[in-house]
Amino acid sequence: MSSTWSPTVRRRMFCLFLAGGLAVGMAACGSGSGEGTGTGGKVKITVTGQPPTSQPFERGVFDADVKEFEESHPDIDIEPHEGFMDPKTFSAKLAGGQLEDVYYVYFTDPAQIIARRQAADITEAAKGLKNFDDIKPELLANFRDSSGKLYGLPTMNYSMGLLYSRPLFQKAGLDPNKPPQTWDEVRAAARKIAALGNGTVGYADYSKNNQGGWHLTGWLYSMGSEVAHKDGEKWVAAFNNDKAKAALNQLRAMRWEDDTMGSKQLLEAQDVQRMMGAGQLGMYMAAPDNVPVLVKQFNGKYEDYGVAGMPGGQGTLLGGEGYMINPKASPEKVEAGLEWVRWKYLNPERFEKHVQQYVDGKQPVGLPAEPTPDVWQGAVRDQQLAIKTKHANVPAENYQSYVDAGARIKGSIEPPNAQQVYAILDSVMQAVLTDRNANVDQQLSSAESKVNSVLAQVK
Repeated sequence: MSSTWSPTVRRRMFCLFLAGGLAVGMAACGSGSGEGTGTGGKVKITVTGQPPTSQPFERGVFDADVKEFEESHPDIDIEPHEGFMDPKTFSAKLAGGQLEDVYYVYFTDPAQIIARRQAADITEAAKGLKNFDDIKPELLANFRDSSGKLYGLPTMNYSMGLLYSRPLFQKAGLDPNKPPQTWDEVRAAARKIAALGNGTVGYADYSKNNQGGWHLTGWLYSMGSEVAHKDGEKWVAAFNNDKAKAALNQLRAMRWEDDTMGSKQLLEAQDVQRMMGAGQLGMYMAAPDNVPVLVKQFNGKYEDYGVAGMPGGQGTLLGGEGYMINPKASPEKVEAGLEWVRWKYLNPERFEKHVQQYVDGKQPVGLPAEPTPDVWQGAVRDQQLAIKTKHANVPAENYQSYVDAGARIKGSIEPPNAQQVYAILDSVMQAVLTDRNANVDQQLSSAESKVNSVLAQVK
């Protein structure tokens, strides 16, 4: 799919459309067959995740992996289905019994899917998976129910950081190898960058299409606050506090007192990426997968960008994706499906080969993103980083601050009913960035009431 959005932002918008869809049509679903074998005694499984033909490199890697997997697992037959989490068809597939045996989900989805019993319990089956204990437990937690049972595996994750322009840092007299570590340092750097003139913006942020609420959540996590927490058996809003007020007052000060955020507001991802690609923006909150977008779609250069850990260091917004198993799948299909997910996505033995595929395809290697997602901990994570460094064809040192922060900053997943919550928080961001006299206390109180109504729907 060709898009000016980064994969991260596409995930946000897919989830926006999906949010309503998961609430309906969640009747029993299946692959249409509980049989465990296909032709010739093989176990045949249907899987999602095959990239579209409009992404020839990614499609080629996926299809080559299917062929290699089937050769090394002659008792398993893979039937790949194009697509990921398609909001136009997902609800219909759930209701119509056409859900694949192994299906792709965003981190915002598992809780609702588990509650509606639309995924197989893989707790026991996953225990025998190689390197299972090397996966970050906080990512696995996203696929567990309240009793600790496991219903899926994470295969990709991202966390937010600070993406910045190294050339503008240099022009403003800032050290690009020492990016800001606090929001006060971000504010000070934004002043120096904006002082360069010629329409240069020091810091920009999103404020519409649910992206503003998403980024405000990132701000809150970075300052040690929450958006929601569980009070007994129910979820309640948790952001109407001094930390949230400090975050919003900082944004307001940067916008109105410092004039470092530019006069144009109501921005979304494409607007901000365009500004950064044009060399007119100093910093914005983003995950590292924004960097290839800036290069490929906005004429940027890899050497011009750096990514730092989330300012404040008290937390970061964690998102990602993974795979779950159809609840009607036979034990044989569950076992085969888990082996496919492990072999393709969670396989340290294939790190080197997978990275080499990207090198050969002239794709970026060295970013803290694809081709080897940061789902690992301990020695396996070290192994992964060493292989990426060995084959790096982009300046990996530009992202070292982000990599270092990832080992120490707490990552928190998105709140329940995230897209509905973000839509409400959009209005808070918009008020602060478009109205000099916006009352932060009133904005938070109003949003708190609305978010509590949304969270009351969470089961």
